[in-house]
Amino acid sequence: MSVLTEPAPGHAPDRATLAAALRHANMPSLVPVLYQLTGDRRWLAEPYRPTRSRGMEDNDPGGFGDAVRDEICEATADAVLAWSAGRAPAVPSPTGAELVELLELAVGEEVPAEYGEMAADDMGFAPAEPTPTVPPTDFRVIVIGAGVSGMLAAIRLAEAGIDHVVLEKNDDVGGTWLENAYPGAGVDTPSHLYSYSFAPRPWSTHFGKRDEVLAYLREVADDHDLRTVIRFGTEVTAATWDDARQRWTVTTAGGETLEANAVITAVGQLNRPKIPDLPGLGDFTGPLFHSARWPADLDVTGKRVVIIGTGASAMQIVPAIAGTAERVTVFQRSPQWAAYNDVYFTPVDDAVTLLMEHVPFYRRWYRTRLAWNTNDRVHPSLQVDPDWEHPERSINAVNDAHRRVFTRYLQAELDGRDDLLAKALPDYPPFGKRMLLDNGWFAALRRDDVELVTEAVAAVTPTGVRGVDGTTVDADVVVLCTGFETHKLLHPMDVCGRGGALRDIWGPDDADAHLGISVSGFPNLFLTCGPGTVLGHGGSYITIAECQVRYIVDALTTMVTEGLGAVDVSPEAHAGYVARQDDAHSRMIWTHPGMQNWYRNAAGRVVCTLPWRIVDYWAMTRHVDWDAFSVEPAR
Repeated sequence: MSVLTEPAPGHAPDRATLAAALRHANMPSLVPVLYQLTGDRRWLAEPYRPTRSRGMEDNDPGGFGDAVRDEICEATADAVLAWSAGRAPAVPSPTGAELVELLELAVGEEVPAEYGEMAADDMGFAPAEPTPTVPPTDFRVIVIGAGVSGMLAAIRLAEAGIDHVVLEKNDDVGGTWLENAYPGAGVDTPSHLYSYSFAPRPWSTHFGKRDEVLAYLREVADDHDLRTVIRFGTEVTAATWDDARQRWTVTTAGGETLEANAVITAVGQLNRPKIPDLPGLGDFTGPLFHSARWPADLDVTGKRVVIIGTGASAMQIVPAIAGTAERVTVFQRSPQWAAYNDVYFTPVDDAVTLLMEHVPFYRRWYRTRLAWNTNDRVHPSLQVDPDWEHPERSINAVNDAHRRVFTRYLQAELDGRDDLLAKALPDYPPFGKRMLLDNGWFAALRRDDVELVTEAVAAVTPTGVRGVDGTTVDADVVVLCTGFETHKLLHPMDVCGRGGALRDIWGPDDADAHLGISVSGFPNLFLTCGPGTVLGHGGSYITIAECQVRYIVDALTTMVTEGLGAVDVSPEAHAGYVARQDDAHSRMIWTHPGMQNWYRNAAGRVVCTLPWRIVDYWAMTRHVDWDAFSVEPAR
């Protein structure tokens, strides 16, 4: 894996090589590139306007016939070679209405005007805001965790000149991607989107598998020399605020204490396995473990494997081990919706990487289209229509159309297997639980050596698993695909602030925070992946992490430059934000009573998921609103 550098004039390949590569281009991403290079508005009109993508598909052909496609590719080759020879792009930095017009061209549908500002920032078309920096001081920050968010925080703190240390319980960077090494593990967000905006890399597949994602994160850590500020094998057990000294004291599992002016938590939500309280769990005589703790030396060849659960990890594990194990039995409490993606199994062609390396603006447009197709595009369809006449199966007309599309796909995949269709077809609205991608799940269910049991598990026996309806299955290996302690944020750390212990304030499953970042009564404590910030409507969590870290570093640099010793979000601002968040959720799909999901707690409150569009959260976190905080000068 290597860095994808920005294309530069004078380095274009020869015309034959470029023309051959352009035949592999994503055409909806290429047309706006052609307009930027030439300024010719005929490329914005028919017959050169791409069609709208269906679902999450890449739509590489763009709906064009061969003749139009050839014309676009030839014109692009001419334009790229002219640019490489010294001709400046006609439209180098579109912003505002012009950029929105190009966005609509690329995605084939209307794009709200407010996306122009966010897209201009992400694509590098808007003037870059200066990186905030501070003079050397004794102000220090402790970052807890060296996964995606913790690494990002360390990078941005270093750029700002703020002294910091990262405490990581594991022996390497990567967080969840280090810990989850089960067969088939990978992202369900497109690889070129599941990347830091400032660190693009070529990917071998459109949806990166775990090893490649972990290699990417390790490479980013090396590129930014992060290991010099990370203390590995250091688990934090407690953090306590001293109001008189305006300091946090952080305690590690080894009994060491460290002090800092501020603390950033970057522990994620999918890192503490949720182990069900099943009778006989400790009696099984073979390997029994959570999917996130898959033994490195385990060989399932010829083994009888029982999978408990049908969430994201189960859907990845079963296709990966089917045919290797003697038999795979899946205990399903409830079925999951799974969508098709046209390039899920397709490797990224070398020609595509060549285009990203040598065609100006192409990588930016490709990433921007992925972002639109996989996140905010679906958000309006997740709003409950109170007058919808079929609330038992969907929440509005568009959601009902999604249901028909996903049902047709499921029926096609299980054609001739009515027994499986009855088991695998959900009875709740699509997107009500985390939407999954079909990575071979339905094909695996059709196998003779795979069985789907639609029973919750009643008990584990010394030799297998027993369902609530009496089905007993012998097993050599039992895998718990039972999720994570998503409601117990910051668990098992003890965090104590002005207001007491955070676990007492939140209780066992009812966390909340202003913007998901700050908690009133806990000065100088900043959360990443905090309550209400998990993406339920799709997209890349890295986008949210970049929003949060930008906001946090803005706060910290202001503290240093203004000589502030304590900043604490006001109770009114905290409560007001949570009220708006809860109100938004009350009108969205995740409160639908027809299913259970890990987004909401036992009382029905949605704890984990972001109710806003990403563009809304981007605007909310662009700069700190200091009117929401009480501040104290440093003592």
